[in-house]
Order: sequence, then structure tokens, then C-alpha cells
Amino acid sequence: MFVDQEGADLNFSADAVVDGGRAVVTVTGEVDMSTADAMFRAATRDGVTAATLDLREVSFFDSAAIHALLQLAEFYGDRLTVLASSQVRRVLEISGLASQPWLSPAD
Repeated sequence: MFVDQEGADLNFSADAVVDGGRAVVTVTGEVDMSTADAMFRAATRDGVTAATLDLREVSFFDSAAIHALLQLAEFYGDRLTVLASSQVRRVLEISGLASQPWLSPAD
């Protein structure tokens, strides 16, 4: 398990569990310019060839977070799955990214 709270932001965590080459990264709290890189690093660990990014417990998602997400989409291509909270989904809709193939349908 990997927990990264480098920025000492108590409202953020990125926990990664790797199984069979797929990282399942559970992100909680606020993803912004101080935490987006930690989210990216948690999803791109050695030996990982696919990723599921669980953002269902994310309460804030800014342009730095979008940039990190797009980097993950470029890195993994069709091997990326994103589960989004309503707040993240709204940001992705506003950004024109709601129809991306990596974004799972709303629950």
C-alpha cells in the first residue's frame, strides 16, 4: 500500500494497491496543485501497466488535477478507468472531458 501525503495536506490521500499489474488508486479529499503530482505518482508505480483511479471521495478537483488526469490518460490509454465523484464529474463536464472513454458512467 502506498500513501502519499507529502504536502502535509490532511484533506488528501492517495492509496494505491497493485494487483496483477493494475494499480487501484483511491484518492480522497482535495486534488489541487499541491497534491495532483502525488495522485499521478501513486498511479504510475513500477510494474504497473493499467490503473483504476477511484475519485469518488474527492471533494475538490482543479486544473492541476485535470492536467495530472490527462497525463494518466496519455500514459495508460485504454488501460485507464476513472470512477468520479459528482464534484469531479461536474468539473470534467465543464472541461469538455465527460465523454472520455476512461470515465466510467455515473453510478
